Amino acid sequence: MQGARTGWRISERLAHGQPKWLCLRAVPLCQNYRPLVTDALKQSILEEAHRLGFVLAGVTTPDPTPHGKFFEDWLARGHHADMAYLATDRARACRADPRLLLPECKSIFVLGVPYNAPLRLPPNSPNFGGVARSAEGGIASYALGEDYHLVLPPRLASLVQFIEAQAGHPVPNRYYTDTGPLLERDLAQRAGLGWIGKNTCLIHPQKGSYFILAEILLGLELEPDAPFATDHCGTCTRCIEACPTDAILPNRSLDAHRCISYLTIENKGDIPEEFRSLMQNWIFGCDICQTVCPWTKFSAPTGDASFQPDAGAAATDLIATLALTPQFFNRQFKRSPIQRAKRRGLLRNAAVALGNLGDERALPALENVINDSESLVREHAKWAKEQILKHKA
Repeated sequence: MQGARTGWRISERLAHGQPKWLCLRAVPLCQNYRPLVTDALKQSILEEAHRLGFVLAGVTTPDPTPHGKFFEDWLARGHHADMAYLATDRARACRADPRLLLPECKSIFVLGVPYNAPLRLPPNSPNFGGVARSAEGGIASYALGEDYHLVLPPRLASLVQFIEAQAGHPVPNRYYTDTGPLLERDLAQRAGLGWIGKNTCLIHPQKGSYFILAEILLGLELEPDAPFATDHCGTCTRCIEACPTDAILPNRSLDAHRCISYLTIENKGDIPEEFRSLMQNWIFGCDICQTVCPWTKFSAPTGDASFQPDAGAAATDLIATLALTPQFFNRQFKRSPIQRAKRRGLLRNAAVALGNLGDERALPALENVINDSESLVREHAKWAKEQILKHKA
């Protein structure tokens, strides 16, 4: 159609069983196209979002967020460790101006889906926040179910289709769930969904912090929600004090070099020896800074089948984890977040956890992986064996 405006529709492709990546294709819009903006439309979108499992939902603008400069300073200090993708020129530009991701963007829907809180342990437990029984590993609660990168995109696509049906015309859009260069928690706070706590998590005053965030950028102007203005952390510093590696900084940021979640997931190399003995029995992520937070007492169990313990729960037996073959690992964790660590990373982490637990029953399994094909596994298995023998002496 000559002279018509161009909008965008989302198409998807599934490549070799991997997560669906967004592909945009141009579609013509009529010359008289105008965004349909009504309170009723916004309310209907919110209701559909809740139906799809997004317990938190709010709207904000694509304007620059308040913590942009703070994040740039954090990068300049090198607190992102070796996560170079956070510091590319393109990522930094898009975080400063989300319209670079979607030039037609007029509103951003920010959404949150809950996952189950971790097992609570008494504060005097040596593995507080992890798993109490010997020879078991701690896995962050979000990772006990299916990978949200696989679960949420179809729901976001359904919500986009609903929005277009309600609007009566194609709506330019892009959506993300921890996959795009956006300051998600900043956007969520500005959309009224909670405040950013001292543990750096978004906290909702009635629902806690066990949420996965997602965003839909829309070429549709909707009334933004009022930002969440109150900081309810007060003088509490439980999260800072509870972090075994001192990763949480007083200025509401963290040093990724020291964070157990980084060390067990994003870190692809050796775990520095100075942190190994501090990692307790965590083998994928960490929940400590959320578990100790008083506000998580309001977190309710989710009935969402996708986030119930499944493949991830099978990895809590540390000795059995060391016996995982590459083929079994790939089959067992095909739809699990644990896949991100890869077999070598998970076995590396399990070896460190066994070294910290000092369980002599692990020695035969460690002996086996000292001859593993992966040097990363071999080195950490040797360290773990040495630690157990020290405990035994």
